[in-house]
Amino acid sequence: MTHQVQFPNLGISVEVNPIAFQVGNFTIYWYGIIIGIGFLLAVLYGFSSCKKMNINKDHLLDAIIAGLLGGIIGARLYYVIFYPGDKYITNPMEIFNIKEGGLGIYGGIIGGMLCGGIVAKIRKMNLFAVLDVASLGYLIGQGVGRWGNFVNRPAVGHVQ
Repeated sequence: MTHQVQFPNLGISVEVNPIAFQVGNFTIYWYGIIIGIGFLLAVLYGFSSCKKMNINKDHLLDAIIAGLLGGIIGARLYYVIFYPGDKYITNPMEIFNIKEGGLGIYGGIIGGMLCGGIVAKIRKMNLFAVLDVASLGYLIGQGVGRWGNFVNRPAVGHVQ
């Protein structure tokens, strides 16, 4: 299942296998591992910023968990709402089939910020401090996540 990713003007050609490993019928993809690493680095950054920003780590973890769940739901909803055609209207159960792909980063950011922000307000956290930390966490996650796209190949170079 490997594929070639070429950057013709740079003279670079890379063979990429998107599968990291398999356990029985369960496949672990590099894309998921890399996205997970980006998320973990963003969380570690957030925890390291707590003292400086006067944020309770336990309360921040609550906001992160809510933001993660809201982000996944928001990303899927965004993708489904803006999907061209009637795929999800004719077969609504396909909305839950994320193994075929279909998460929109814009919806993820909106859902994550909304749910994380609500939990931050409920926990009586300084919302501006939390958003400050979250904004840099998003950048860290995005930066690392782009390498996941390299392996998954939706947005890089010339693919054969």
